[in-house]
Amino acid sequence: MALPLHRPASGDGVVDPDEADKFLRLYYTENPSAGPFWPRLHEALAEITATGTYTHTYEELVFGARVAWRNSSRCIGRLYWQSLRVRDRRFVDTAEGIAVEAVEHLREATGAGRVRPTITVFGQDRPGRPGPRIWNEQLIRYAGYRGHDGTLLAGDARNADITATARRLGWPGGPGTDFDVLPLIIEAGGKPPLLATIPQDAILEVPLVHPAYPWFAELGLRWHAVPAISDMCLEIGGVCYPCAPFNGWYMGTEIGARNLADADRYDRLRVVAKRLGLDTSSDRTLWKDQALVELNVAVLHSFEEAGVTITDHHTESRRFLSHLEREERSGRMCPADWSWIVPPLSGSLTPVFHRYYDDVQLTPALVHHQRKSQYEG
Repeated sequence: MALPLHRPASGDGVVDPDEADKFLRLYYTENPSAGPFWPRLHEALAEITATGTYTHTYEELVFGARVAWRNSSRCIGRLYWQSLRVRDRRFVDTAEGIAVEAVEHLREATGAGRVRPTITVFGQDRPGRPGPRIWNEQLIRYAGYRGHDGTLLAGDARNADITATARRLGWPGGPGTDFDVLPLIIEAGGKPPLLATIPQDAILEVPLVHPAYPWFAELGLRWHAVPAISDMCLEIGGVCYPCAPFNGWYMGTEIGARNLADADRYDRLRVVAKRLGLDTSSDRTLWKDQALVELNVAVLHSFEEAGVTITDHHTESRRFLSHLEREERSGRMCPADWSWIVPPLSGSLTPVFHRYYDDVQLTPALVHHQRKSQYEG
């Protein structure tokens, strides 16, 4: 599941009335059975005047969350944006409660392997009262352990900093394997952050094997089933929900061509190449390309054998063009970032490679806010 576009926001909890107006017009335009527009707009504007912000109805929240996915220019898997399950947990305002709901999100989204696109929305930013936050980039992330000299000892190099932060906050660390799941770091109500361990029954992992090479299992590689992004703000009509973990399902290349292959992540291509007996003396032998294909074959095969939802980059590229055509028929612009939409493996073999896109910023949206807590080092 690709990350949506980064975009700055004020982060002070005060809503621009024009943003509220624009969103409510969009909502009532696309939902003509919702009732009269003007009374609702006047109600929202009056609340903004009195408090600096306003409160979405459940129906507005669901619509806004789904459209935020529809507008995510870096996500190739938007064909099913209308099927996004929205869990309204705006009433949960403690770190302990958020931890419980985050775990329940994983259980519901995992669905015993049949992964379901899901978002859980917690409280909004209000003037003088920031909403809660999850510091982790995703609900499930593997720790990265570095030695005193900065050398990676085990795990995911991408997560070395958040691992160090968790340890500074009191996490003793895991067994020190390449796949130790990090605890959640949750901040709410102006209190110090809470460390919350994710129970094992909420984490579905797939051991990776290859259909043609029995030795592949000896590499000990695995990956988790649900890519639940947890450090982005859901922005709807000027309102920021800074804690809104959401997930789709994996496209195989996210795991096989990025997470496990990138030099600054698990960097496993050379290991796979050597077991394949490839000549790694020169890039011109294309050993990286061959090893990358086999690594991706293993990912797709393993998830399929385990009964866990995953898609391949050829199928998802065709689905994206179907989504694009639907949006154009509906008279809507479909924003897309070419560099993210084109898969990181065999890009020119997919139909999304051979055209240009409009990369514009639309709202509602899922965005990154550059904030730092008083508790962050």
